Amino acid sequence: MSKFIWTEQFKLGIEVIDQQHRQIMDYVNQLEDALGNGKPQKVVSKLIATLVDYTIFHFGFEEDLLEKAGYPYLKPHQKSHATFAKRIADFRDRYDAGEDVSKDVDALLSMWAFDHLKHDDSDYVGVVVEFLRQNPNYFSKKPGVFARLFK
Repeated sequence: MSKFIWTEQFKLGIEVIDQQHRQIMDYVNQLEDALGNGKPQKVVSKLIATLVDYTIFHFGFEEDLLEKAGYPYLKPHQKSHATFAKRIADFRDRYDAGEDVSKDVDALLSMWAFDHLKHDDSDYVGVVVEFLRQNPNYFSKKPGVFARLFK
C-alpha cells in the first residue's frame, strides 16, 4: 500500500478544512500501516473506528459550513459524504469478520483524494471563501462542542 502525501494540489485554501483533510489522510496512512504490518485486530479496529468518527465529524462540520454559505449543491455533496462514510464504516465489519480490506482502503483513499477533494470539494471553494470574507468571525462565534452541549 502506498502512503498518501499531502501536497499543494489537494489544498483548498480554507485552512480549517485543509487541516481536517490532512488529518483524515493521516488516519488513513496509520490504518494502511497497521494493515500492512500485521498489527493486532484490536489495533486495526480502533484505527478504523477513529477514521470513521473523525470523518463523520469532518463531514458534519463541512456540511454545516456549506449550508451557512448557501452552497447550491449541498444535497449532492451530502450524498457523496454519506456514500464515503458508509464505505469506511463497512471496513470495520468486514475486517472484524476476517476479510482483508487493505486493497479497498487503498482504493478508497485514491477515490477520496482525487475525486472528492479535487472535484467535489473544490467546487464549493468560491462560495465558502466569499461567505468567510463576509463573515470574518464565523469560526470564533461558533460555540465549541461542550458549549453546545451545556446550553
